[in-house]
Amino acid sequence: MLVTLTGGAGAGKTTLAAALATTASQAPVRVFHGDDYYFDTPERGVWTPDESGILRLDVGDPRSVDLGRLNHDTDTALATASVVIVDGLFARRVAPQVSCGRFDVFVDLPADLRLARKIQRKYLRDGFSLDVLLRNYLQHRRTAHEEHVEPVRNECDLVVDGSAAAEALAQQIWSAIPDDELIHNS
Repeated sequence: MLVTLTGGAGAGKTTLAAALATTASQAPVRVFHGDDYYFDTPERGVWTPDESGILRLDVGDPRSVDLGRLNHDTDTALATASVVIVDGLFARRVAPQVSCGRFDVFVDLPADLRLARKIQRKYLRDGFSLDVLLRNYLQHRRTAHEEHVEPVRNECDLVVDGSAAAEALAQQIWSAIPDDELIHNS
């Protein structure tokens, strides 16, 4: 079974993926994070110059995701794992089509709370420049979310409230997946 978690930056996808992995009734479970699948050289992906003229990967564009590597890793994991979870801004769009069961989840959280979480993580925890973070959000990330992430909401099997506790959301998701999908994939 493939479970995708899509939603905006700071919606809680990675935290939810961990909760799903620990509460799964079937083992083994593999988790892949979309952030680990961006291109890392300017030959591939969408690269734009920053205010200093240095090329930076546009992580707000799904064309910056290494689909070949993600699809390979997902397909390989599905051969041995009962459940594979892919989380990321574009998980619904970029995860491979599979012959086993698939369940797509949109993790919803209002923009102000997503931004607050991103500030907590990037600025307070990681020491990223608050000025750059806010400028990126205002000049690009907000628009990229509306263009690439938000439209996927209606394509997902379930929309969950990202402000709820991850363990409660995990139970909600496991309960929403048809039993025959989980049994078929064990």
